[in-house]
Amino acid sequence: MGSGGLELPPGDAGDTGHEGNSTDVPPGAVSLARPMERGSIGPELDWNADAWLEVRTRAQRAGRAYIWLNLVEQRLRAVVAAVLRPIYEPVHGDDWVVAAAGPAGQEWVQRAVAVREVSRRKGYLLDPADDNTLSFLTLPQLRELMVQHWPCFEPYIDERRDVELALDELEVTRNVVSRNRALSEAVLAQAERASAKLLEILGAGSDVPSARRLRVDAVEELVGDRYADVVGVHPDRVRLLRQFPAEDLFGGARRVDAIGIGLNLLVQNFSGRRLVRLAESGCRARLLFLNPASSAVKRRERELGIKRGELSRAVEMNILHMRRVRSRLRDPGAFEIQVFDETPRFTAYLVDGDGSDGVAVVQTYLRRTRGMEAPVLVLRGGKRVLKADENGEVGLLDTYREEFEVAWADSRPVS
Repeated sequence: MGSGGLELPPGDAGDTGHEGNSTDVPPGAVSLARPMERGSIGPELDWNADAWLEVRTRAQRAGRAYIWLNLVEQRLRAVVAAVLRPIYEPVHGDDWVVAAAGPAGQEWVQRAVAVREVSRRKGYLLDPADDNTLSFLTLPQLRELMVQHWPCFEPYIDERRDVELALDELEVTRNVVSRNRALSEAVLAQAERASAKLLEILGAGSDVPSARRLRVDAVEELVGDRYADVVGVHPDRVRLLRQFPAEDLFGGARRVDAIGIGLNLLVQNFSGRRLVRLAESGCRARLLFLNPASSAVKRRERELGIKRGELSRAVEMNILHMRRVRSRLRDPGAFEIQVFDETPRFTAYLVDGDGSDGVAVVQTYLRRTRGMEAPVLVLRGGKRVLKADENGEVGLLDTYREEFEVAWADSRPVS
């Protein structure tokens, strides 16, 4: 008879203390699995390629979500400390968090105090700055402190509802990540949007000027300096435009420098009317096309296996369209168009590339691969996100900007 009141089944016939070899299990008995033979567990637990891919995908999504949650929790902790500590610490000293929690939060704040003491004894507190009760409060508990003392936070935060809605959205992700469950791509995207919004509300928005055009990702903040300005890689231009529409790239730009064969990303995805408004608002544009009459166009046509003259006509149509846009401007000098005759090596769209908020989209030309199908790099220039004190380093955006300037100097204008 087991400790739970359930009867264990009889063993094999050869077991001492049991008679017979009946396979009948008495009512109320618990069936015990027989131990597997040595060496037989491997095939049962083998993971194929799909299983490993699923596990890695889960880990990547959970890792991104954890980074965002960590940023939000640290920022909220800092805000709570900045607002409530001056109120409670003069009277209650180190126990100011306990006093702020009050009777309603007595249970969870005492639990945080106990966890802190255990961490102290076991040597888990590696940073003396974390040796306080506030560091052991979870995101919901920090939220509870803010809600309880909302009149204290109201002068600094405009809308309480926005904060609570963002925290509600994050609670789903926090629950999934803390229990190591599968996180869907939709929920991850929702968590990233909510985190970015909450950080902005709490006064911790990105200090990178280009963040209004290309949002600074949490992973980029941690490892962005490892990839020489590359903040995005897309297998083709279709996927680029799905996540980074032309309006997000060119809208509100003060300077656009573009070099390529036909510049389809700008010409075909940004209307002429929109380009006129952009130029009238003060944007300066320099567009450098491959000369449609050059021998380089004919070579490119042979590489792509298309009919003779097809590419040159497409480039000529794009140039004519840009000339019409220029003719509608009060200041035609704000919209310069030139052509070059050299072999095209890459296409690049440099938006505000001369300042600290520069963003660029770059593609190299591949044999037998159209520009729409070529891999795309998204670059962020200016101040590095992580190691801003490393002066003298040249990123990829600076390299392509220099290449553009050299090509521009050697090109000729289109009348």
